[in-house]
Amino acid sequence: MARRKQADDAAARIRNLIALDAANIMRRLEARQDEMIALFSRLRSREPLLSTLATRFPTATFQELARLTVREQAVVNAFYECLDELRWYFTYTEDMPSTAQQSFTTRHRRLIEVHRALVEAIGHPVGPDGQVVVDAEVVRREETGAAEALAPVARRVRPPRGGSGSGGR
Repeated sequence: MARRKQADDAAARIRNLIALDAANIMRRLEARQDEMIALFSRLRSREPLLSTLATRFPTATFQELARLTVREQAVVNAFYECLDELRWYFTYTEDMPSTAQQSFTTRHRRLIEVHRALVEAIGHPVGPDGQVVVDAEVVRREETGAAEALAPVARRVRPPRGGSGSGGR
């Protein structure tokens, strides 16, 4: 029983490290995406592109990764494969900055998709206080206020008064 708990704890730690690394990469990409190509164009240096994609945990052994389920291994592999494709592109591209921006946008969208699958499979990273770390961003704003939008729904699901189901007073 103790061995099983140790194995589960080790797998959870591995999942968390992968989730932390992936979240850090995605956060850096989000924060730097506007500047990366501009710096590439102005400085003629690939360093801003490649340092943004750097993994902070560059090695994981087969023994460690074998602790993950087969599905988890597949989504982790898909994420790092997609990241490697972006890194390869930035390392060897001869594209002009506008084309590099378009290629980055396409590859970044794909990386976002595989990152979502990774988070779904292994979870969000756990912070130093033991709480799950989740970055959220508003993706759509409604024209009406939240209270106005929810009010009709609340009226529809409210049970009828009087208990007879007739809705009379």
